[in-house]
Amino acid sequence: MIYLNGAIVPHDFARIDPADRGFTLADGLFETLRAYRGKPFRLADHLERLSDSADALGIPLLFDVPAIAEAVIAVLEANRLADAAIRITLTRGTGPRGLAPPADVKPTLLIAATPYTPLPDICAAVTVGIRRNEGSPLSRMKSLAYLDNVLAAGEAAQRHAEEAILLNNAGRVCGAARANLFAVIAGRLVTPPVSDGVLAGIARRVVLELAAVLKIPAEEASLSPADLAGAQEIFLTNSLFEIRSVARLDDRAFGPGAVAAKLRADYRGLV
Repeated sequence: MIYLNGAIVPHDFARIDPADRGFTLADGLFETLRAYRGKPFRLADHLERLSDSADALGIPLLFDVPAIAEAVIAVLEANRLADAAIRITLTRGTGPRGLAPPADVKPTLLIAATPYTPLPDICAAVTVGIRRNEGSPLSRMKSLAYLDNVLAAGEAAQRHAEEAILLNNAGRVCGAARANLFAVIAGRLVTPPVSDGVLAGIARRVVLELAAVLKIPAEEASLSPADLAGAQEIFLTNSLFEIRSVARLDDRAFGPGAVAAKLRADYRGLV
C-alpha cells in the first residue's frame, strides 16, 4: 500500500501520468527516512527540508506538513511496518512538452515504505571520478536528478567498495554518493560545509548535535583528499544506516574508531 495524492491505494493500482515532469525531466524532490518501532525518526526535520526545497524550486505543497506527516504514519500502519525505510517523492506534476514549468502546477506526492534491514557498521570506500557541481543549487537538495550519485555508486561497486566518495569541481571532498562524510583529524570532528556542494543531511545534523552534547570538538570545514588520507577516523552518515565507519578508503585502512563508536551508541540511544 502506498500514499498517492491524498489516498492510500494498493501498489498495483497506483497510476502516475506519463507526462509527469518527475518522470520526463526529474523535476522533483525526495526524502528518505527511517522508522523505528513504527515511529519515523526526525520526520519534522525531513519535512522541513522538503518544504524549503520545494519552495526554492517553486513546487507548491498541496497538503500542509502536518497532513504529510499523518500520511507517512498511515502508510506505515497500512503496511503493518515497524522498522522501515520511508520514501517521500514530490514532483511538479504534469505539464506540456518543454522545459518551462506549467502555469497551473498540480504536483504529485507519493509516499512508500518497505522493511529495512540494517547494514554493517563498517564499509570500504573509494574516491571516484564523478565530480559534484558545488555551484548548482541541486547539490544542496534531494533532487530526483540523481544520476551523478548512481554513476558514482556504480563505479564504487566495480572497484569492490560499498561507498563512493565524491570531490567537487574545486577538488574538495563533498561526501559520499548517498551519505555525508565526517573525519576525525587531530582530535577534531570535521565535516565539509554545505557551500562545498553538500546536502544538509538530517543524520549529519543529529551527529553535530550529539558531538556538542558529548563535548567532542566539531567544525564544518573544507577537506582535501590529503586531509582524509591523514585522518584518524572517517565515517559516513545517512538516515537509514545511521553511522557507518570507513574501514578502508582507497589504499588506506582505518581502525574502527572510538569517536564513531561513541556517536553511534548515542545515536542509537536517541532512536
